[in-house]
Amino acid sequence: MITERLKIRKFTNNDLTELYNLLSDEDVMEFIEPPFSWEKTANFLNSVALINPPLIYAVEDFSQKFIGYVIFHEYDKDSFELGWILNKRYWGKGYANELTKAFIKRSSNIGKNLIISVTRTKKIPNELR
Repeated sequence: MITERLKIRKFTNNDLTELYNLLSDEDVMEFIEPPFSWEKTANFLNSVALINPPLIYAVEDFSQKFIGYVIFHEYDKDSFELGWILNKRYWGKGYANELTKAFIKRSSNIGKNLIISVTRTKKIPNELR
């Protein structure tokens, strides 16, 4: 799948290093979960990206720079889940918006609803949870 500036493709084993660089970054993972180890990243790649159909897809620009990944998979019989994790070098460039628009269109073309995953932008103290 191609958008105006991005290419969405299936992951390969060759993506492990880039995926590790993304998922081990404390800033990227701050509001998601603790940063991943190499082993956890390899397990993640094998269990969600290298399956058929995949739950996540690699996102790169047209010069083949790894931007991050998009979560897109069937949530239930009527819906898809959408989310993304992007390398912090590419934050603020409108890529999440571009991905969202493309997958809204794709989901609509398939005739299913889209559930968009959103992460918090500020930590909530434990006593307020």
